[in-house]
Amino acid sequence: MLGEGRQQAFREFVTQYETVRTAEARRVQDPEHLRALPFRDRSRRRSYEWRIRARSYRALLTRVVGPLEAASHGPRKILDMGSGVGWLAYRLALRGHDVAAIDLVTNDFDGMGLHKHYDRAFTSLQAEFDRLPFQDGSVDLVINNASFHYAADYAATLREALRVLAPDGRIVIMDTPIYRDGTSGQRMVQERENAFERRYGFRGTWTEGFLTDDRLAALAVELGLHWEIFEPWYGVRWWIKPWIARVRGGREPARFKLVVGRRRRKASGAL
Repeated sequence: MLGEGRQQAFREFVTQYETVRTAEARRVQDPEHLRALPFRDRSRRRSYEWRIRARSYRALLTRVVGPLEAASHGPRKILDMGSGVGWLAYRLALRGHDVAAIDLVTNDFDGMGLHKHYDRAFTSLQAEFDRLPFQDGSVDLVINNASFHYAADYAATLREALRVLAPDGRIVIMDTPIYRDGTSGQRMVQERENAFERRYGFRGTWTEGFLTDDRLAALAVELGLHWEIFEPWYGVRWWIKPWIARVRGGREPARFKLVVGRRRRKASGAL
């Protein structure tokens, strides 16, 4: 579902992304491994990372999906943005929802080609965050699952999400790095790009890369959004990271939060 010429426009990004993911040993072939995510990492290579994802998912269910289900007896229409291997789309489809998984990467080792291994159907579409193939107001929930930081323009991505979102719909940003101080995010991006250049021969400068508290506030004002922000408990190891960084004189570590947005309600009686 990419527009004319857009496949070529993203070719370099996809090639670089696949190069990094392959080097990080993220290739998946076992269907049982996929169906166990995020609660169990059968490969045992990234168990800590998947424990973080599992806690984020539980917070998503408690704070967003559960209340939506309680308010309606029917399935909700949900977009899984940056679906990757498809674990979130699968989990939500198991709960009876009508889910569309959106991504640019279509390979069968770390992308949407793996979606064939799931035993519950959901729709998989190769599409851009900023050009979604859906009608205005047709979606109940847009979830950016560890993917919002891949957007090239946060305002454009959110504006497009708002276009397809129903009036009472929600936008979720989960597992995107958030910093209090933007210079810490910039240092993180610089460190990553330097590492990519040393190891792969390219810097990979394509996306915004991180969020800050101030950027979220500015986006809310620009787009008429109201944010609710929740902090899942990721364990003691995660909680003490900022303290360790401060003692060692390192940069501020990223925080992961569950950021839930909705359109700001107009004041009653406003002209």
